[in-house]
Amino acid sequence: MLKVSEHNNITQDFDLFIANFKTRLSSLFNKEYDYNSLSLTRGLPPEFLTEIMKMQPLSVAIPEHHGGRGLHVKECLGVLAAASYESLSLSLIFGINIALFLEPFAKYGNTLLQEKIFQQFLENQAMGGLMITEQAYGSDALNMRTSYEQKDDKYFIKGEKHWQGLTGAADFWLVTARKKNENGELVRDIDFFVTENAVEEQKIVVTKKYNSLGLYAIPYGVNNIDINVPTDHKLNPESTGIKLMLDTLHRSRLQFPGMGMGFIKRMLDEAMKHCSERRVAGISLNELDSVKFQLSRIQAAFTLCSAMCSYSVSISSINNDLSAHGVDANSVKAFVTDLMHEAAQICVQLSGANGYRLDHVAGRGLIDSRPFQIFEGSNEMLYSQVAEAIGKLMRKTKESNLLSFLKKYSGTEFAAPFFSSILNFDFPLQPKQRELVTLGKIIARVICFQYVLQINNAGFNDKMTEITRQHVSMDIYMLVGQLSNNNNAEPLMNYDENTDWMKFTS
Repeated sequence: MLKVSEHNNITQDFDLFIANFKTRLSSLFNKEYDYNSLSLTRGLPPEFLTEIMKMQPLSVAIPEHHGGRGLHVKECLGVLAAASYESLSLSLIFGINIALFLEPFAKYGNTLLQEKIFQQFLENQAMGGLMITEQAYGSDALNMRTSYEQKDDKYFIKGEKHWQGLTGAADFWLVTARKKNENGELVRDIDFFVTENAVEEQKIVVTKKYNSLGLYAIPYGVNNIDINVPTDHKLNPESTGIKLMLDTLHRSRLQFPGMGMGFIKRMLDEAMKHCSERRVAGISLNELDSVKFQLSRIQAAFTLCSAMCSYSVSISSINNDLSAHGVDANSVKAFVTDLMHEAAQICVQLSGANGYRLDHVAGRGLIDSRPFQIFEGSNEMLYSQVAEAIGKLMRKTKESNLLSFLKKYSGTEFAAPFFSSILNFDFPLQPKQRELVTLGKIIARVICFQYVLQINNAGFNDKMTEITRQHVSMDIYMLVGQLSNNNNAEPLMNYDENTDWMKFTS
């Protein structure tokens, strides 16, 4: 049991806390409100969100000495999974708050400021987010133009950010900026500042709202920053601001499986239910071989995501420095979000015409899961970074054969032998970028299958593990085939020359 507090939910044993949370969410989404209808409009009704926040889900990401449940990764992922079973948007709202505000603020923020802000989260249902992305630079965060100067006991910050989840809705922000030196040039390092929208000189102005394709519950837009904050609002990195950013982003990526867990389970439950009830030509859909294959694909995704959650619990505490964990963090984020979208694709396909509706859980899931493959680093970029990192390690150890290296690499040593016949090839000396993406996909699958083996050793279902092995093996075979195909096709910029089919037929 956690220490006694004035917040009843916070004193509960976690099993009871999460059980009550799931039950209440189910009632709110399926009985008290019609979420299929609510999901068609932007934002969540204030009274609906208030009922959710009354359960204090964000208390899991607040330290015990500040009145929270203690920042246990297992509890954070449990809340994300419970939310994503009902709504991927709601889970992302929690994920933004937990991984992109509360965790880095708890690790690097000023202690006195923490006391004040954490109290707002526990007592007044406050929310927070992170501002990094800029319109001209996207994932190129090191070239951001938002700048700051120190004058006396204040930091003056100017710039523009966009595509921040909870734009205009968060009460607190972590804003990234680069220091402007005496010559007016921006230094290379990045700093983080806490802002409070209720304070006039810290208020961030929203200049435009985006009509995002999905995730209707979350506002996105453009933010103009022309603010000043006290010096104690600057986060305190252990070394550099860039390492602080990498530590934060890698921790967030490693906790993506929390959002994926409930979502994939929901896609699996919906698909299994539909295929057992739906009959075609006198037999249930789930008796058809091709349907069995598709259902087993979602079960493999469920198993892989479960294993990633287990790994994240073991590694992603704020007590650990994750700045150097690019390979595992990028593998997990990219692979789990691919699995999420594929699970939704399968569920839509199996649901037939009904699945092609925005107010259907599968149709909504298809649209809502797609941006997960893009934000916080597009998957192509992350996969290529995984391959680049492994290639660098291979060159350092003078090993050219991928199988030989992966058998010795701590992140894949147990999983690699399961795919010996497929992985026995030399890593390209100067791979093209498209090859790096494919190699990254291969390596990420081996890395994540090792997590499956680890939870299987702890007692996870043997049959689900074998289903997963077969699908991972099939995927790697296909990716190696793609790699060996040597596709060098490049787009024609003047493709419309001699390409009008009507001129070549009578």
